[in-house]
Amino acid sequence: MPRRLFRATRKLRFTREGKYFVVLSLGIGFAAINTGNNLLFLVLGMMLVLIVASGVLSELSLRALSVERRSPDRIFARRPFLMEIGLTNEKRRVPSFSIEIEDLLAGASLERTCYFLKLPAGKRQRTSYRTSFPRRGLYRFSGFNVSTKFPFAFFRKTRPVESPAEVVVFPAIHPVSSRQLASGHAGERTSGRLDRRGDFHALREYQQGDDPRAIHWRKSARAGRMMIRQNEEQEARRIAIFFDNRRRGGSPAELELQEEAVCQVASLAAHYIERSYAVQLVARGVSVAPGRGQRHLNRLLRALALLDFTTEDQPLSAPTTWTGDQLHVGPTGSVSSHHALL
Repeated sequence: MPRRLFRATRKLRFTREGKYFVVLSLGIGFAAINTGNNLLFLVLGMMLVLIVASGVLSELSLRALSVERRSPDRIFARRPFLMEIGLTNEKRRVPSFSIEIEDLLAGASLERTCYFLKLPAGKRQRTSYRTSFPRRGLYRFSGFNVSTKFPFAFFRKTRPVESPAEVVVFPAIHPVSSRQLASGHAGERTSGRLDRRGDFHALREYQQGDDPRAIHWRKSARAGRMMIRQNEEQEARRIAIFFDNRRRGGSPAELELQEEAVCQVASLAAHYIERSYAVQLVARGVSVAPGRGQRHLNRLLRALALLDFTTEDQPLSAPTTWTGDQLHVGPTGSVSSHHALL
């Protein structure tokens, strides 16, 4: 959401060059007073004019700007991403020069800046900075530091801008090894019904009302008439992932194992979603209903990103009925699998 830069508190900090210039100005002023030399007074006046002009022009450059942040749809822990920053100059005639945007996370600097050399009046420019987050979870941005050293780099003038935002960082996803998967071909039991997805069953002639996406164009060209591909529907292609998110200890090593266990669950969920499984997540205090596709994967990853390890002995939020394969992931990442009827 754009935030306008009006009447915000300004911060002024000397640059190295600015310190030298001010010290030199004081020296010339002291010499001019002691000697009464008109030439020194003239030089002092010119230097003071430059200092005043620096303050006026920097203020003009920072005025009437709006800044916004746009994060990617999916952010994963330990994976670099680009955060987009947009800057708009709302002044009618005056451009802004040498603008730096520094993003703030919970009031602290991310030490990532975006630089805009020149922003004409009435124009918007966008750029990005590259960063990453070490862990999953909810991260809260508080705002920006918008600064400039224009025009002479004597000072850095900064205006803090409030722009609260939240991003959810998903757990890291790794390739899944065969020993971590459910035994056999999990869920690949056909229902006997026909569907556009699933294993190939037969070809038949096109009939009114059939899905055009199921037309087999190569066979249709050979036969001289429209042919439909029929597949067996795989309704039973489903799996439930049970995650024991009970806190076992508080040492750094144990906490790291717990975080790796969350990444393990996220990797398994992504693996099966990519293979068109209906995936359900079950944990202590959290349950995500079965579903397919990338939107469902986003729901699973969001639930895992916000999942807490609990010390309470609360039961798993198990479904009332479930026929299909199950994966059980322990709090340290151990995986076991079996097929059962709950």
